[in-house]
Amino acid sequence: MTTADATAPLSTWAPLRSPIYRALWVAQLVSNLGTWMQTVGAQWILVDEPNAAVLVSFVQTAITLPVMLLSVPSGVLADLVDRRRLLLGAQSAMAVLAAVLTLSTATGHTTPAVLLTLLFLLGCGQALTAPAWQAVQPELVAREQIPAAAALGSMNINLGRAVGPAIAGVLVSLSGPTLVFALNAVSFGGIVAVLMFWRRPATDRNLPTERPLAALQAGTRFIRAAPAIRRVLLRSILFIAPASALWALLPVIARDGIGLSASGYGVMLGALGLGAVLGAVALARIRAALTPTQRLTVAALLFGLATAGSALLHSLPLVLILLVGAGLAWLLAMSTMNATMQLLLPAWVRARGLSVYLLVFMGGQAIGSLVWGVVAGAVGTVHALLTAAVLLACGALSSVWLPIRHNAEELDLTPSAFWPEPQVVFEPDPEDGPIMVLRDYDVPAENTEEFLAAMAFVGRSRQRTGAMEWRIYRDLGVVDRFVEAFVVRSWAEHMHQHQVRLTAQDQVREREVARFTVGADRVTHLVAVAPNRPSGRGPR
Repeated sequence: MTTADATAPLSTWAPLRSPIYRALWVAQLVSNLGTWMQTVGAQWILVDEPNAAVLVSFVQTAITLPVMLLSVPSGVLADLVDRRRLLLGAQSAMAVLAAVLTLSTATGHTTPAVLLTLLFLLGCGQALTAPAWQAVQPELVAREQIPAAAALGSMNINLGRAVGPAIAGVLVSLSGPTLVFALNAVSFGGIVAVLMFWRRPATDRNLPTERPLAALQAGTRFIRAAPAIRRVLLRSILFIAPASALWALLPVIARDGIGLSASGYGVMLGALGLGAVLGAVALARIRAALTPTQRLTVAALLFGLATAGSALLHSLPLVLILLVGAGLAWLLAMSTMNATMQLLLPAWVRARGLSVYLLVFMGGQAIGSLVWGVVAGAVGTVHALLTAAVLLACGALSSVWLPIRHNAEELDLTPSAFWPEPQVVFEPDPEDGPIMVLRDYDVPAENTEEFLAAMAFVGRSRQRTGAMEWRIYRDLGVVDRFVEAFVVRSWAEHMHQHQVRLTAQDQVREREVARFTVGADRVTHLVAVAPNRPSGRGPR
């Protein structure tokens, strides 16, 4: 390999060289098209109903509300069970529900209540699969290809959003909504077939399964102790909340601002989709030229420019050019944040972390769309869009003080069971606890400052991997001795710390601490016991 080859930016299309990733990507694209076609068909059924405006708005609510309600529990589930089987079960159930909707519509039994109920259940299936789907991506491609895979995933969604409604509009006008519902039911078959073909590597860890509530708490502690992940979530909110204004008000812009029909609105969506494709094509070079924070800054400025231009311009060609830029900006922002999250999350907590990201993403869009609709009703569409554009510009400016991590690709998060097995005289039950772990360090006086600085990173590592409490103490009875103390909920959770939660990056942090200590560390494990309560009325 030449030097030029080694330093060339990785192609956005590189993940598609993997047969299983390629098959799943194509199957997901077909499914995304079917989902958006279903949305158009559902809205068409309701347009002639009394209170049609309210009922049509409930379609998107029925689809997105389950994601907001179930995303985090679904992330916990995806980390506890086999993700392939979870995806297979959920996609099969969604195919059945889509078939029921098709049959109900064909026989004339799809009332608004039936339609919204089935859409809500389909949304529950989507909420169940989304964290697991995101979490399996690093299992399908090499780590260095994760940013490219994230870009392809974003492009997939944007293509579905842009092309699906256009196809559905033609089909619904020709034969009614039953056909698009049937096509959506069939679209799940591709994903089911590919998942049945795929075989995940088996794990040989003999550990007790985490309990759901404990797993949820462990995921929450991980995010609290991971500043880099919290920063990505914050930057997601700063972008998505104002950017949702353009998505929410685009139909109003098409109709009132430019005077377009429904087909013209479809062309505007197509421009956004085209921008996403162009962004995916150019992403490798953009990634080579800009850091993740710079990419988010450029995305916010481009999307803000499109938002302001859509409010002020009445020329369709000019607006379409801006929307192509907005599509590129959307893909750039989504792929950067999604890839950074995947790169920062170790395997054991990946679905839980991504579920929080999905909650922020979907919640930001849903709540943002509602808020911008209210704002537009109060002050007008133009003023609402200009306000959103200003907020996007402020978000871009804030990247100076709130950057995201630039070297996430360099982190080694492979599991590393480098702690020695605890020396115990009896084996506790898995649910015994809490467990307190004490670790002594002898630190020469001249190394104290560096030791404490290094221990700050180790403390976050302990909290990310399961510690409910963590402190470092100085031993008053021994010269230059420090004692680390942390508490874990149960013996089972501490065993998970030992065997699956620690990573090579955690090992690097502990080696850094070892540079400032002398002698061997001494580790003590304590399990909480309930004292015998005194009985009777005697002295206590």
